[in-house]
Amino acid sequence: MMKKTWLAAALATALTAPSAFSFELTTEQQKLSYSLGLIVGGQLKQDVQDVDLEAFQEGLQTIYKDGEPLLTPDQVNQVMQAFQQRKIEEQRQEVAKLAQANMEKGQSYLTDNGKKDGVVTTESGLQYQQLKAGNGKKPLATDNVQVHYRGTLVDGTEFDSSYSRGEPVTFPLNGVIAGWTEGVQLMDEGSKARLVIPSELAYGPGGMGNAIGPNETLVFEIELLKIMPAAEAEAAK
Repeated sequence: MMKKTWLAAALATALTAPSAFSFELTTEQQKLSYSLGLIVGGQLKQDVQDVDLEAFQEGLQTIYKDGEPLLTPDQVNQVMQAFQQRKIEEQRQEVAKLAQANMEKGQSYLTDNGKKDGVVTTESGLQYQQLKAGNGKKPLATDNVQVHYRGTLVDGTEFDSSYSRGEPVTFPLNGVIAGWTEGVQLMDEGSKARLVIPSELAYGPGGMGNAIGPNETLVFEIELLKIMPAAEAEAAK
């Protein structure tokens, strides 16, 4: 089924774009046919930028006029499989380029940040900077912690924030990315810190959805509000 957004975009285009026809769309059938062309064309253009329109139209006419196809079903499958393989390889190369660029950008950021006063770089490569002191009590990896946090990419783009949601989060410290597990253990209850987490301690080459790309270095400002030992957290459920 075609997505509603495609239909809306196609209809909007049909109503606003100059007509390429030498005649107006006067009948409902003409309007329907033109709208379908916009929808199919819009979908195809996302993946295929260089469609041979004459060959494409010939294929459509072959179907609608019950003509004899110029390619057998097996040949069509071979053509489509080869196209899909090319697209997969193109996407792989694009991701590889992005991953390399993100890695270099992150390494540069870590090098510069590591020179700042108060920044401690651990053996793993994690960078820690205390912003506000706490009461001296530190969590264990087996504890649950309640925190407020804001996460950004090195260019400042925010991808997640408990502040924006208006409430802190509670989770087992050993159930998150390695950079968090290590970094929050360095914090005192009630303190605030800034963590710069190399990609290998975050989401690595896989990234996370659309928000975090491959090999992204992440920056977090974290307030450790409360430490809740695992037994206490279990009892509170």
